[in-house]
Amino acid sequence: MFAPRDPDEYLLDTERRVIRIRRHWSCLIWDTFEAVALIAVCVMVSYILPAAMWMLQNVLWYVALFLVLRFAYKVVEWWVERLVVTDKRFVMTKGVWTTQVLMMPITKVTDLTYERPFLGRILGYGTMVVESAGQIQALNKIEYLPKPEAFYDTISQLVFGDKQKQAEKFSMIKAQRAARRGRKMVG
Repeated sequence: MFAPRDPDEYLLDTERRVIRIRRHWSCLIWDTFEAVALIAVCVMVSYILPAAMWMLQNVLWYVALFLVLRFAYKVVEWWVERLVVTDKRFVMTKGVWTTQVLMMPITKVTDLTYERPFLGRILGYGTMVVESAGQIQALNKIEYLPKPEAFYDTISQLVFGDKQKQAEKFSMIKAQRAARRGRKMVG
């Protein structure tokens, strides 16, 4: 009831899921550093204060608790965010309290660019810029993508590849899935 819906629940029966990922863990590096540094400051100031200032010490410990809870929320927010690419569209779901579903049709993609900063080369992430025909879409810039070269190659194949081969491959995959489930395929 309180868990966000699985992104696959938003897909149509006619869609084939190609990629399903969450952003790279390195997007949490700054939040981790910030939380650890601020908690360390709270703890140090609390120990430096004289015992007579117990009220301020208590406030500092509550601030530290708030910082831990805020960091935990950031981690949960990262965990539930998913990007799903099908043969027809990009779908990103995110949000803990309020679920957002961002979508962009594959047919709108006119240009793909990926950037890989130095730290991204070391840790294995990059940024994908997806441009569409004169519009800024909800999924214009997707940051902290794991394995951006493979993502770029797959999206390029979907957008600019041979549509007939993709359709044949998809129909074969559908037939194999149906055979495994033990039901007959119609049409």
